[in-house]
Amino acid sequence: MTDLLQHVANGVVQGLFIGMAALAITLVFGIARFPNAATGDMMTFGAYAGLVAQQAANSLVLAGAVAILAGAVVALASHWLVFRRLAGRSVVSLLVASIGVAFMIRAVLGVVFGQAQAVFQVPLTRAQLYWGVRVTPLNLQISQVVVAALLVVFAVLYFTPIGRQMRAVADDRDLARVSGIRPERVMVALWLMAGAVAGLAGMMLGIKTVVAPEVGWEMLLPAFTAAILGGIGSAPGAVLAGLLLGVAQEVSTPFVGFSYKIAIAFLVMLGVLLVRPSGLFGRSESVR
Repeated sequence: MTDLLQHVANGVVQGLFIGMAALAITLVFGIARFPNAATGDMMTFGAYAGLVAQQAANSLVLAGAVAILAGAVVALASHWLVFRRLAGRSVVSLLVASIGVAFMIRAVLGVVFGQAQAVFQVPLTRAQLYWGVRVTPLNLQISQVVVAALLVVFAVLYFTPIGRQMRAVADDRDLARVSGIRPERVMVALWLMAGAVAGLAGMMLGIKTVVAPEVGWEMLLPAFTAAILGGIGSAPGAVLAGLLLGVAQEVSTPFVGFSYKIAIAFLVMLGVLLVRPSGLFGRSESVR
C-alpha cells in the first residue's frame, strides 16, 4: 500500500505537468479550432528561457517570469506569422503548419544550446515522510506554483471580460462577432495565455527533470491524450484528465517499466476515442 501511495504521489506531480500542457492544447483547440502540435516545443522554449534567466540572475522567481513571457511571445509570434495567415484553411493544414512550427523551434534551440542536457540549479533537500510517502520540498513547491498558475488561468477564463469573450468565441465565433466581440483581439489573448501556460509548464518540467530540445516533444502525446480524455475545449477537464493520466502512468510503472509507461497514454487515448469520443467533460455536437 505504501508503494502504491508513493506512485500516486509521484503521479500527481507528473499529472500537473501533463494537465498544464493539455490546458494549453485545449485552449487553442476550443477557440482556434485546431490541435497545436507546437505546444510541446513552446514548453521547451520556455524552459530554456527560464534556464538562461536563472544562470544570469540566479533567481528562480525571475526565471519563472521570463519563461512565462518567452512562451507567450513565441506563441503570439507563431499566430501572427503562421496561423493567422492560414485562417479559414482546413484543420489538417493548420495541424501540419503547427508541426512545422514545432520543428522550427526545436531546430533553433538545438543550434543555440546544442543537444546536451542542462539542469536548473536548485538546492538539495531531504525528502519528508507523510503517512509513509516520501515527498520532497521541491515537488511541493512545484505543485504549489502549478496550482497557483492554474487558478490564475481559470480566474481569467471565468471572471474577466476577456475570458467571457474567449468562451463566447469558442461557442459561436459568428454570433460573438455580431455581438460586438472582436475575434482577433480574442485570438491575441488566447495565444498569449496558451503560450504563457506552456512556457511555465516547460520550466517546471525542466526543474523536475532536465532541459533538452526533446523534452517538450516527449510530453506531447500525454498532453494530447489528456486534452481528449477531458473533452476538447474543456479547461477543467484537461487538467483533471492530466492528473488522472499522470497517476495511471506512475502506478503502471512497476508492471510495464519506465520505458513503456508512455504506452498507457496511447491506450487511454485509443479507448476514449472508441468509447466516448467527446471525452469526460466534452459536449457532443450535431453537424448538418
